[in-house]
Amino acid sequence: MQEPFSPGSTARVELTVTDADTAQAIGSGDVPVLGTPRILALAEAATVAAITRQLPGGATTVGVRIELDHRAATPVGRTVVARARLTEVDGRRLLFAISVTEGGSTVAEGRVERLLVDRQRFIERAGRSS
Repeated sequence: MQEPFSPGSTARVELTVTDADTAQAIGSGDVPVLGTPRILALAEAATVAAITRQLPGGATTVGVRIELDHRAATPVGRTVVARARLTEVDGRRLLFAISVTEGGSTVAEGRVERLLVDRQRFIERAGRSS
């Protein structure tokens, strides 16, 4: 059986920063700039978009590990672009390099690890653990 994923898949996701995306609004700080948790969510969205078309039927991926360096503040009104590239496939484990930029500047970069799972089984197990 051929592996559904191969390194090299990419995607990009854009976000124009609003007041709702700020550290103040999401509780990760008290400044009116793009919050780190929102950057993380945007980066994860890019990883999902990079492999969505390759997912086997009934499967999904879940985030299991993140390394993120948030390097620059981004004010409300600016647009950031998150890019993800699948760099490694190890069985069900998928590793992505991610970067978030605004104009020519790097706002954040890091790695995201996702795990391929059976969607229904994952939901059932999550329901039992609560």
